[in-house]
Amino acid sequence: MTKDSVSEIAFIGLGSNLGDPKGNVYDALGHIGRLQHVDIIATSSFYNSAPIGIVDQPSFVNAVCKVSVNIGPDALLRHLLNIENFFGRVRTIRNGPRIIDLDVLLFGEMRYTSADICIPHPRMFERTFVLKPLLEIAPEIISSKNFILSNANELLDDDSVTRL
Repeated sequence: MTKDSVSEIAFIGLGSNLGDPKGNVYDALGHIGRLQHVDIIATSSFYNSAPIGIVDQPSFVNAVCKVSVNIGPDALLRHLLNIENFFGRVRTIRNGPRIIDLDVLLFGEMRYTSADICIPHPRMFERTFVLKPLLEIAPEIISSKNFILSNANELLDDDSVTRL
């Protein structure tokens, strides 16, 4: 995409479980909102979720934001990684505790893989902490021709993820 190209809709997942998780997600949204070529259209409620994988860690606060972008997915990811670095994110243990986690979930109806990113996010359709906030702000995703969620009702009934 070039700066003269048409905008695309993307969805970004946010999560935190260290320090002040709710404050971290709120502050990360502020950083995303100040990015050039990125405009926040909608933000979900914040959700509390139990950790996955390594369960001996604090609960997470998660949210999803819908953005309009005039940059490509790789550039968007670089911006998000810069925000994570600003917060002091250190990647040590997969599914471990983190000050902030920012993921590009969807980018239009694009299916895309590069060395650094896979769209749609490869595990998003298995994770209630992503689906509940995503479907809150974009319920049409559940019936999208490219993203049919056959197990959506089961995931949405999962009570380990609750709205704050």
